Amino acid sequence: MDLPDLIRGVNRQLEQALEARLKPRDVSLHQYRVLEALAERNGLPMGDLATRLFVDGPTLTKIIDRMVATAEVYRGPDPLDRRKVLIFLSRSGAARFDEVGTLGTSVQQDILDRLGASEAATLTALLSELLACPLPLHPRSTRGRETFTYE
Repeated sequence: MDLPDLIRGVNRQLEQALEARLKPRDVSLHQYRVLEALAERNGLPMGDLATRLFVDGPTLTKIIDRMVATAEVYRGPDPLDRRKVLIFLSRSGAARFDEVGTLGTSVQQDILDRLGASEAATLTALLSELLACPLPLHPRSTRGRETFTYE
């Protein structure tokens, strides 16, 4: 299996484990991630939130619309730039995250238990390094075929 498949596979396992823990509490994975991001830093611009959640703008807009309808978050103007919209965690959303916030920590602990602290720290550092340095938009070509090189 190549690296992209391994990353996707592990990510899917993590998402499935978290979704299974969230489902009985009637919280979606996207909803959880929005609550988690806003609990960490309230008042995020839509663009920053989309980047953090790895979703596109229209998808985030639909998620936020649903969460505004359930009063978990609300929109407000950026005091420094009135053209920007910030997303804030409501009291209801904060209470909701208090109920489910430890579920993500629980999934992370499962990884630590499987890998051990040292290997988990190494993996975290390597993945952080990959995210900090995006891949080039144009793949390297060899004889007309796309190839990825790993060094």
